[in-house]
Amino acid sequence: MQYRPLGRTGLEVSALCLGTMTFGQQNTEAEGHAQLDYALDHGVNFVDTAEMYSVPPRPETQGSTERIIGAWMRARGNRDRIILATKVAGRGEATWLRNDGSPTRPNRAHVHEAVDKSLARLGTDYIDLYQVHFPGRPVQWGSNPTRWKHHEGDEVAIEETLAALGDLVRAGKVRHIGISNESGWGTMRYLAEAEARGLPRIASIQNAYNLLNRTYEVALAEISMRENVSLLAYSALAQGYLTGKYQKGARPPGARTTLFNRGQRYETLGAEEAIDAYLEIAREAGLDPSQLAIAFALSRSFMTSVILGATSMEQLKADIGATDVVVTKELEAKIDAVHQRVGNPCP
Repeated sequence: MQYRPLGRTGLEVSALCLGTMTFGQQNTEAEGHAQLDYALDHGVNFVDTAEMYSVPPRPETQGSTERIIGAWMRARGNRDRIILATKVAGRGEATWLRNDGSPTRPNRAHVHEAVDKSLARLGTDYIDLYQVHFPGRPVQWGSNPTRWKHHEGDEVAIEETLAALGDLVRAGKVRHIGISNESGWGTMRYLAEAEARGLPRIASIQNAYNLLNRTYEVALAEISMRENVSLLAYSALAQGYLTGKYQKGARPPGARTTLFNRGQRYETLGAEEAIDAYLEIAREAGLDPSQLAIAFALSRSFMTSVILGATSMEQLKADIGATDVVVTKELEAKIDAVHQRVGNPCP
């Protein structure tokens, strides 16, 4: 396992991070603990969750993932071996997250309430990386669209969110902070506000990055490299679509899209054509398509850690095996040729 710097924090995180959003719905507590054990045994020191998880978000299961991780750390006595990341919800309509039943907003009151609840569920007195799950302003999901759509509504200013996060760092509840589903503009505003106000600097950004969505390269990749804001890439397998299991309308039993019908982001015009092309590249190279997709993400110069999401041990073992795959110049040229033709069908 390779380890890479997390921003300017001085922490070294594994190039693969265990994503846990299936714990509590698709995966039982025992299965979650087994995944965590396997990942740790194979060099993964980085675990990511969120107050909203498990997914899909529901009042009945909210916080279940943090509780499962907390129970695992208590049982193993290994908190000091884990770099633990979780998230506070941004601007959203999940009224079950807050005590007063209000829609989520990353303002001071919500941030303070959220972190205390996460700490209790996780059974720890500090979080290594606390991230804003999505912006506090009305923007398109993912914040990096290929076509702009205007959105209006109330918003929480970045300086207010950052000041609240600064409170948590000073209180010792949080070591470092990050953002997620953010744009180039939002990322630079966080950096500018931190410098101007003497507030904590964001260490990371967690955005989607995969063969069907390379929009991060347009503006954010340079920010990551020049400003030391680490990319933690989620959805490297495009919610499983890059494995080919959903091609031609297939719906395997137990798969996420089969269970929850949440795959619309990867069912856009041109997506199936693009997936077929990447699957063919994997076949020609004699590679597992999952491993090709993860290895490509890992090989990017602006990448810090790729977040894995698996519902079975077989999937997790294959995904971690991607660290053995080398993306040659020839392989990269084939991938880039497809990208030149199909672009980013699933931003």
